[in-house]
Amino acid sequence: MARIELQSLSHSYGSAPGTSAAYAVKPMTMVWEDGGAYALLGPSGCGKTTLLNIISGLVTPTKGKVLFDGVDVTALPTERRNIAQVFQFPVIYDTMTVAQNLAFPLGNRGVPAERIEARVRTVAAMLGLTGELRRVARGLTADMKQKVSLGRGLVREDVCAVLFDEPLTVIDPHLKWQLRGELRRVHRESRTTMVYVTHDQTEALTFADKVVVMYDGEVVQIGTPQELFERPAHTFVGHFIGSPGMNVLPASVERNVARIGGVAVPLARVYPNLAGRGRIEIGVRPEFLQVRSGGEGLPAVIKRVEDAGRHKIVRAEFNGVALAALVDEDDSVPETDVRFVADPDRVHVYADGVLVGG
Repeated sequence: MARIELQSLSHSYGSAPGTSAAYAVKPMTMVWEDGGAYALLGPSGCGKTTLLNIISGLVTPTKGKVLFDGVDVTALPTERRNIAQVFQFPVIYDTMTVAQNLAFPLGNRGVPAERIEARVRTVAAMLGLTGELRRVARGLTADMKQKVSLGRGLVREDVCAVLFDEPLTVIDPHLKWQLRGELRRVHRESRTTMVYVTHDQTEALTFADKVVVMYDGEVVQIGTPQELFERPAHTFVGHFIGSPGMNVLPASVERNVARIGGVAVPLARVYPNLAGRGRIEIGVRPEFLQVRSGGEGLPAVIKRVEDAGRHKIVRAEFNGVALAALVDEDDSVPETDVRFVADPDRVHVYADGVLVGG
């Protein structure tokens, strides 16, 4: 296990990087604690796989350092970093049995046979593979093969970190929940540092203790799932986390009042003079908007109501901007004089996409 530290790290695939737009990974400094479960979350092309490859040693960063437990490993090749990797597609030997596949990384390192056998039994029990140890891998289902691939990553007790690159992409949707749960349980039992790359917010939020959200090569927020939901540090996080994502509306803000199209929205915090801070917006999640008839609030025109089972999604428009609110499945939705009312404690202010502290 290892504490992973990234110091002033950045990377460009061009030979002569100039502007920040040339960087696949823009300058960042962060620490991932020993034994933690982390997720790198973001859309395709945001830099998360490049960052994972820098940690693994498959890519050498243009600038900065990678440290494992305080030791600079930036120039070390992958095989000398003592890590395990689990890829999108299972990497196993089809002609070997499950037991032989699990034992392979240990046999390559000269581990005594009795120790290999004991470790294979332990990992197989963790992953529910005990009854499959004698089966030839060729006949396994895709999810079972991915379990074996995961086991190969976990079988070494001395590994510094296990890195997952979109490991559940090829798994049937109904099996993903089961495997995510098993990953969480395995992490609790092994306390190995784990880094999980995904574009799927559900996978990230259900696996990780801390989620690293990336956008356009930058880390825009690191936090627990609750922190990302309740207090997005960037409007992108608000959009990307949640379904539907956070409502973001252009506004002017003066002290504890925001104004949108001439309508006042009370704020729970007092804000300084935001003149010269760029584009000012407020953000509020659909969960924290109430839909009423008459009174205070944003006068909106309802476009449609979507039945999502346990709740309904009310889609509307105000001042040319789309709005969404969640209401309980049993609540009625007004048809006239509709008002969207925000909980002041849940309204955030952003300047050029970045959260402003009130």
